This record gives sequence, structure tokens and C-alpha cells, in this order.
Amino acid sequence: MVSKVIFGRGCFNQLADILSPRRLNTKAPFIFFVDDVFKGNSWLTSRIPLSYDDKLVYVSTKEEPKTSQIDQLVEDIILTYKERPSGIIGIGGGSVLDIAKAVAIMLNNDGESKDYQGWDLVNTEAVYHVGIPTISGTGAEVSRTTILTGPERKLGINSDFTPFDQVLLDPELTKDVPKDQWFYTGMDCFVHCIESLNGTYLNAFSKSYGEKALELCKEIFIDNDCTDEESQDKLMMASWHGGMSIAYSQVGVAHAMSYGLSYLLGIKHGIGNCIVFDHLEDYYPEGVALFKVMKKKHNITLPQCICANLSDEEFDIMIDVALSLEPLWENAIGKQWKKIITKEKLKALYLKM
Repeated sequence: MVSKVIFGRGCFNQLADILSPRRLNTKAPFIFFVDDVFKGNSWLTSRIPLSYDDKLVYVSTKEEPKTSQIDQLVEDIILTYKERPSGIIGIGGGSVLDIAKAVAIMLNNDGESKDYQGWDLVNTEAVYHVGIPTISGTGAEVSRTTILTGPERKLGINSDFTPFDQVLLDPELTKDVPKDQWFYTGMDCFVHCIESLNGTYLNAFSKSYGEKALELCKEIFIDNDCTDEESQDKLMMASWHGGMSIAYSQVGVAHAMSYGLSYLLGIKHGIGNCIVFDHLEDYYPEGVALFKVMKKKHNITLPQCICANLSDEEFDIMIDVALSLEPLWENAIGKQWKKIITKEKLKALYLKM
């Protein structure tokens, strides 16, 4: 679990106080990875506490994180600095937080990041790393994975060394998120809850977090009677609880299939989950019905026919990526899932998208 967390509007201003005791020496920098949407936004960037050899690196999130990108960032740091960094700080959405986690791991582990895609393959503790979400819903701030697209698959580095050492939850940082992005990323949290609460891995620990996150999602996206500030606060906590629910169970069908869409077509995770989840009535009937109510209430139109012109080979690539995520299917369907989930079933679902 994340060992330290601070919550509150404006707590971003305490970042310098949090980091200064963690500085190893003046030659061991803090590296700040910041979503490039904040480039030129002095309201945020002027409060990033840079000193000595610290570096601010703007990261594009047009594409989701790749193993090759992580390897390049790590190499740049190793070649630029004589000393290991004092810490890695990620400021942004799920992609930037995952980049910060992956870089922190790879600075202390040999080889390439693709070698660590999977479960519990990391042997050495990561460099100190801090997560500061600027959008709510992904749960990346609290999860024990960092999702990367590698040469062969889209899969996380799932390990006990992946979670952040410190997280700052400042709902104020989410105030300028565009409405469609707010919905798609919020629905990532909603889908976490549905997949966790309906999974075979469910236990009392996971259930308590999942139920609370689902309750908050309903207050935000269905009741819709909160002020903007209350909504920001609640969604930030829903994201945390949804992420915690997954940490002790697993996701399911929507995540497995959206990884296929992302790997082949480059579709972002939040909207990809929505596109898939819209067609999963057979697996999550109540959740999908609720999703359609929220979609209508917020006037969201999802992309259609994204798989219309794909070849059989391209369908096979997506299906193979989806089927490779075995723990997700086992959670969703049970230990006998391979007898139930066929390539033909997945292709029929992808064709609906």
C-alpha cells in the first residue's frame, strides 16, 4: 500500500516540505514528470519546488506509456547525472503517474522494462517516488501496477515495489479537466468498482473499498447535486477507493478487452473502457444499465464502428492481447474461464464496437 498520503485543497503547496527531508545530497536531483498540458500554466508549474540539479520533464500523453519510452527516460537520467536521483515525482493523470512509477523501478533494476511486465518480477526496491494526480478516476495513484505497452503486449509491472511512497491528493488540481475527459476517467473508476464487486476474487477488504467508491460515483454522476468543489473532492476519493478495491482483487472483462483496443488502435484507456463496457450486458447487466443512464445524463456520445474495417489478423492481435491477461478473466468468470471465453466470443464483441 501507499505508505504516506496527504489530502486537501491546496496541499500541493506542501510539496517542498515533503521532499526536502528526502533529498540525498545536492547532486542527487528530484526529477518531476509533468503532463505537458500544464506547459505554460504558471498556476501549477510555479509551485513545483526546483533547486540544485532538479529537473522538470514535460511528458506528452497523446499516446499511453510504452516500455521503449521508459527505457529512454531512464537512460537519459543515468547519462545526465552522476548520482541516482533522490526521487521521482509524477504530476498528471494515469499515464504520467505510471511513467513516474516505472522510471523509479527501472532506475534500480537492470535490463529493459519489458522484462518486468507481469506479476512480481521486480527484485529491487524502487527509487523514492511521489504521485500527484491532476485528474481523478484511474486509481493509478494507489495501484501496485504501472501499465505499459511493450513490443508484444500491454501489461503492467505489478509488484510490491510499484506503489508510490507518498501521494498528494489535492482536488484543486483537477479543476480544469474537460468534461468528456472527466467522464471517461470517472468511468474508469466506476468500471473498477463493477469489475471488482462482481469478481470471483472479491473479499471483505476489497468489497468495502469497492462499495464506497461505487456510492461516490453514483452521487457524482447520477444524483449530480454537488457543487463543483464537492464533486472534485468526492471523485478524488472515489478514485482512491476504487484503486484500493482493485489492489486486493482484480479487474475484469472491460479492462482485458480495452487493452486489446489500446494495443492495436492506440485508444486511450478511459474511453476504451467506456467503448467496451457499453456492450457487456451479458457479464455486468446492472453495471451496464447504470452506465447507460450516466452516459445519457451527461450527453456523452461514444465513438462507433472503430473495429469496422479491421482484418482477421488485426482482430487476432486484439483477441490475443485480451486473452493473455489471465488473472482478469479468472476474476471475471472463474477458474474454468478458458472453457467459456472463446476467440469467437471476443471477436463477436469487438465487432459490435
